[in-house]
Amino acid sequence: LPIGMLLIAYLFFGWFGAVIKESMAGHYNAQVDKSFRIGMLWFIFSEVMFFAAFFGALFYARVIAMEWLGGASNNAMTHELLWPGFVPEWPIMTNPDNAKFVGPSETIPAFGLPLWNTIILLASSVTVTIAHHALRENKRGAVNMWLGATVLLGCIFLVLQAEEYIHAYNDLNLTMESGIYGSTFFMLTGFHGFHVTMGTIMLAIILVRCIKGHFSPENHFAFEAVAWYWHFVDVVWLGLFIFVYWL
Repeated sequence: LPIGMLLIAYLFFGWFGAVIKESMAGHYNAQVDKSFRIGMLWFIFSEVMFFAAFFGALFYARVIAMEWLGGASNNAMTHELLWPGFVPEWPIMTNPDNAKFVGPSETIPAFGLPLWNTIILLASSVTVTIAHHALRENKRGAVNMWLGATVLLGCIFLVLQAEEYIHAYNDLNLTMESGIYGSTFFMLTGFHGFHVTMGTIMLAIILVRCIKGHFSPENHFAFEAVAWYWHFVDVVWLGLFIFVYWL
């Protein structure tokens, strides 16, 4: 796995380095720019479907499987044979064999760290949009300041999410092994955290390029592509906040 990660990092550095050099040399025409935009849109669409699969798993567990286990929809025998003591309430805090798989003692409240992280990500969407408008107006200082603020907000989000995970594991017994609630919680929030990490790294690279003066008001698709990705990450988090933490 470490060798594979190093190879991927080497690939990214080589690939994006070549794209930057070719772009700065003026080798890209309007058709290439269009192909980049279409490619980025398809990439984001694939990410939408990726998260749709996990949201679908959460929907199935909460709306279908939980009701069946509770004996609804003519599934009384399912309830009696599989888990007679099951109570159809989400989040599921118990397991059929609590001696082996102990459920969480409590859930993470939505209006604590998750709310702060929501505010932080929404604020980062605003700052990256302001930076984009500043770039269009060729205000270099404002671009660097607002883009730097976006990178900082992304880092703060990751620190708070790490703190939330530590609290969940150490204090609440909310882990990947604490039932369907724990597994769906960490799959959704964990993959989102990975995407925030990647987005923050990309924003930091774009910030370095902005400081070096790589972009012009007319030619800055790399900036736009990262901004699109960041807005996508923000929208996914809103869904997570509503369906994982709040409801």
